[in-house]
Amino acid sequence: MTTSGAGAALSHVGKVRSNNQDSGYSGHHLFVVADGMGGHAGGDVASAMALNRIIEADEPYPSSEAAEATLQSAILAANSILGDTVSKHRELTGMGTTVSALAVIGNEVAIAHIGDSRIYLFREGELSQITVDHTFVQRLVDSGRITAEEAMVHPRRSVLMRVLGDVDASPEIDTMTLGTQPGDRWVLCSDGLSGVVDETHITATLTEQLSAQRTAEKLVRQSLDRGAPDNVTVVVVDIVDEPVSDGEPVVVGSASKPVAFALTPSVKKPSLIPNSWLHPGRVTSLGNSHFEPASEDYLDELIEEDERRARRRRITWLVGLIVVIIAIVGGVVLGYAWTQTRYFVGGDADTVVIYQGIQQDVGPIKLSNVKEDTGIPLGSLSDFDRQAVDQTISASSFTEALDIVKRLRVTDDQ
Repeated sequence: MTTSGAGAALSHVGKVRSNNQDSGYSGHHLFVVADGMGGHAGGDVASAMALNRIIEADEPYPSSEAAEATLQSAILAANSILGDTVSKHRELTGMGTTVSALAVIGNEVAIAHIGDSRIYLFREGELSQITVDHTFVQRLVDSGRITAEEAMVHPRRSVLMRVLGDVDASPEIDTMTLGTQPGDRWVLCSDGLSGVVDETHITATLTEQLSAQRTAEKLVRQSLDRGAPDNVTVVVVDIVDEPVSDGEPVVVGSASKPVAFALTPSVKKPSLIPNSWLHPGRVTSLGNSHFEPASEDYLDELIEEDERRARRRRITWLVGLIVVIIAIVGGVVLGYAWTQTRYFVGGDADTVVIYQGIQQDVGPIKLSNVKEDTGIPLGSLSDFDRQAVDQTISASSFTEALDIVKRLRVTDDQ
C-alpha cells in the first residue's frame, strides 16, 4: 500500500511579538517548521534562510533511509549557511533556529529534528509526542529531577541545548524513520503552540476531524485565545491512501517574505562564545531565552546552579513562614496579655464576682478567670443592679472593679 501526505501550514505573529521569527512549509513530500531566535535582528533571518535551504530537499525519495540522510544533509547545509552569514554580518551574531522536518515516503515517514519545535502523531484518537525537546528542562525530566508538569513552568524552560546557528559547525540532528498509515495526522509546530496549548486541548481539536487547513487555523486560534506570547506556527499533515493532486507548496512566516538584513558586511572579529541566544519565551515568559552549549560539564554546572536556586527558594519560603508564624504567635501572646489588663464584674451561680480578662472567649480558649469572689449574693441586689451584673460591668483596672463592688455592697446594705 502506498500512502501520501496532504498538508496545510499556518503562521501567526502572536499578540506580543513585533515580528514573526517562525517559518513553516507544507510541500509535496516534505513538511517543515523552523522557530528562529536572535531577537528582532536575526531570528526571522535564521528561520527563513534555514527553511529556504531545507525545502530544496522536497523531492520524491527512493527510500526512507535516503530521505533521512537527505534531510540531515540539508539541515547541516542550512547550519553552514547561517554560520557563513554571521561571519559576514556580525550584527546577526547569535541568531539561530530550531528545525523539525517530516518527509512522507509511502507508508513511512522520515523525521529530522533539532531544538524545541515539536512533531506529534495523532492516531486513532491518541496524541503522541514524537520528537524530544533539546532543552535544559527536558534533561531534568529525563533524569527524573522534575516532572513534565513542572517543566512547563520551570524558570529555565526556554534554555535550548541544541539549535542551528553560528556556534556548532556540526550540530547533532535527531533522525528517525517511523511507519505511518491512512488516517494518521501529523502535526509540526513551534513552541508558540506547544508551550501555550496543552496536549488535552490539542487532542480535542484533532478529534474533530476537520480538514488540515481548518485544524491548523483552530490550533493557532487556541494559542491566540490564550494570549499568544510567542509566534505560533502549525503544519498539519494527513496521511491518505490515494494520490494527492500536485498543488503549489505553501510557505508561511518569515520565509514567505524576502530575507532582508544589512548588506554591508562587517569585519569579522574574534567572538566570545555566544551564550545568549534570544528566543521567544513561552506562555507567561515574555523575556528573551537563550541557547547554552550541550557539553556534559556545562550541563552539570547548570543543574547544580538550578539546585542552588531551588535551595535558596526553599530557604526563603521557610524563613518567610517562620516569620509569619512568629508574628501570629506574637500577636496572640500580646493580645492575650492585653486582655489580662482588663476586668469586669459579673455573677457566677449565686454571688457577685470580679473577673480578670474580657467577656469574650475564642473557641475553647477562655479569656477570663475569677479574680475575686465578693460574697455578695445576687439575690440581694436591686433589679437594676442584678440586670447590670448579669450583663457584666467593665472596668479598666482591678481598683475600678473594687469600686464597682463597693457601690453594689452599699446598695445591698440599704
